[in-house]
Amino acid sequence: MADHDRIPEIALDWHRSGIGAALATVVETWGSAPRQAGSQLAISGLGQIMGSVSGGCVEGAVVNEAMEAMEDGQPRLLTYGVSDDSAFAVGLACGGTIRVLVEPVGEGAARLAPSLLAALVAARATRQARGYAISLESWERRLIEPGEDPAVDVRLRSDKSGVEADGRFIAVHNPPLRLIVVGAVHIAQPLLVMARSCGYAPSLIDPRAAFGSAERFPGEEISEAWPDEAMAALAPDARTAVVTLTHDSKLDDPAIMAALDSPCFYLGCLGSTRTHAKRLARLRAAGVAEEALARIHAPVGLDIGAKTPAEIALSVLAQITQCLRRGA
Repeated sequence: MADHDRIPEIALDWHRSGIGAALATVVETWGSAPRQAGSQLAISGLGQIMGSVSGGCVEGAVVNEAMEAMEDGQPRLLTYGVSDDSAFAVGLACGGTIRVLVEPVGEGAARLAPSLLAALVAARATRQARGYAISLESWERRLIEPGEDPAVDVRLRSDKSGVEADGRFIAVHNPPLRLIVVGAVHIAQPLLVMARSCGYAPSLIDPRAAFGSAERFPGEEISEAWPDEAMAALAPDARTAVVTLTHDSKLDDPAIMAALDSPCFYLGCLGSTRTHAKRLARLRAAGVAEEALARIHAPVGLDIGAKTPAEIALSVLAQITQCLRRGA
């Protein structure tokens, strides 16, 4: 991850180095606030910062509060109004209001315990989703795994941190999104570019060297292994989408079966309704269960009348987004 995405990690490093650290987190927003709930700023005891909670509007005030919190060991729940002029300076049309939680890292009843922060960092390092829950009244904290708390599960699914009716703030810590594309065809070229713009780390699989060349896909991660081997190496998880585009059953089918054996949240396959019917027949003959076959989105993409490769890529990414956010 880039440093601006490693806020908990950097705060832990600063604490362990002995210079002190605090974490500031946006817990609620109203109006056109510059950063969404869950956005974080790490502050060191030397005044160093990484991340942001407002895009620059209130960072100075938050740093001052964080320095005081490191001294007295008490968290703070702060409210800031962002003026229209300040909002315009960071690219917004109008202002808003944000609430920011400041937590000093260290031992003590009200501080964010280094052991808890280290557990969060360890989960992030191994791509394990976690909800960080803190009572905004008692400062009681805990890490929550998927399946332990329905409220956390909803927020993990939507990637949306926020305050619950019971007074807890739940910060979402999901692994980065990934997209695995099988088939270095024309559609894959705009799809990988669009996916990266939406926050996905794309990987391309095609054992046909002429298709998956660096000239056609500059800067992309390309595997020339057979799709089932490449899929095993990439190990798709619940934050991974898989799309097959080759139209060649020798390439697509092994990738599809590997994807169906994984917890990937989306599997889409290019091809007409007739092509998909033949695909389903092959997969049934190979012993794939009907419940697994129902996970396949085919013909791939939302029906928006797409014609060009770029439009088809757009429809695919739209359907991936729908599945990610709505579980459809």
